[in-house]
Amino acid sequence: MFKRIDESGWLAKRIASLSEFMAKRRGLPVVIGIVLIIISFVIQLIDVYAVSQPLRLIGVITLNVGILTSLIGLLLADPLGK
Repeated sequence: MFKRIDESGWLAKRIASLSEFMAKRRGLPVVIGIVLIIISFVIQLIDVYAVSQPLRLIGVITLNVGILTSLIGLLLADPLGK
């Protein structure tokens, strides 16, 4: 199974195009992460006044996805070049 993945030309092209895209926009994942954290903050403020289980879940998910996106963006900024 992994041999098929390693030999996949389609996947190699997609990874190369994603790498090229991200090399030009190194700060984009960090900005997206910060925006998600701000959205999570607003959702959690709304949840204080309108207590809702789905709203709380969405707030926690957006917070964690925002933090992970920002950290991954910071880690990838250096290897993608300057």
